[in-house]
Amino acid sequence: MTRRKRFSHTLLHIALIVGSLLMLLPFIWMISTSLKEAREVFTFPPQWIPETLNWSNYTDALTAMPFGRFYINSFVVAVSTTLLTILTSSLAAFAFARLQFKGRDTLFLIYLTTLMIPFTVLLIPNFILVRYLGWYDSYAALILPPAFSAFATFLLRQNFRGIPMELDNAARIDGASSFRIWWQIIMPNSGAAIAALSIFIFLGNWNEFLWPLVVTNSEDMRTIPVGLNSFQGQYGVRWELLMAAAVVAMLPVLVVYMFAQKWFIKGITITGMGGR
Repeated sequence: MTRRKRFSHTLLHIALIVGSLLMLLPFIWMISTSLKEAREVFTFPPQWIPETLNWSNYTDALTAMPFGRFYINSFVVAVSTTLLTILTSSLAAFAFARLQFKGRDTLFLIYLTTLMIPFTVLLIPNFILVRYLGWYDSYAALILPPAFSAFATFLLRQNFRGIPMELDNAARIDGASSFRIWWQIIMPNSGAAIAALSIFIFLGNWNEFLWPLVVTNSEDMRTIPVGLNSFQGQYGVRWELLMAAAVVAMLPVLVVYMFAQKWFIKGITITGMGGR
């Protein structure tokens, strides 16, 4: 490596390190605030390290509301929605990528146009439908409407198109049905893409705020993002308790990403190149 290339690589690494530190600053500040007294939150100049580590903020935050119930609700909703979305999207993607039928590409184009419709436009119609079906303030309202995703279908279709069609033809010669081909050939060969998509869906539903806020009313059905909003009172915000609860809420996300990081990166790479 020449001196010029070594110098450019050094500058690149310095820029990446600085960018990473800037990205981490909000998280560091969140942890710092979660350990402060209320009077230290808005001190100037900002105090990154509290005078005393107030660990009781975590206890107070978890006991100020039924945080365990919020955790269970978020876990049930995120996992169930992820599984259902993978199921529905993989079946739709299989039809668009591997089956031949009249109007397939036109139907897929119409399917993709739904990505251009903002969620806020669909919020009121979906809410009316949920009320009409009697799902309001229930797990069905939290899980079923988000379980159908055009974005997930598009990503899986791109990946499925990269799998050789010879595998399908050989399986059909042996008498395999389309459902068996989807389950025993396509899905096992798309593990990385499905893993990456599952992480996206899980994180999205774990952090979702607007839809659970609209379709739930009782405290027993609230998810963590809606529960965190309870720390914002009429006359002020308990920032130290809010940050403590946010740190606890963030832990499952970090655990999922740490254990699935390899699959996540591999899936992004494969999904981005699928169908070329």
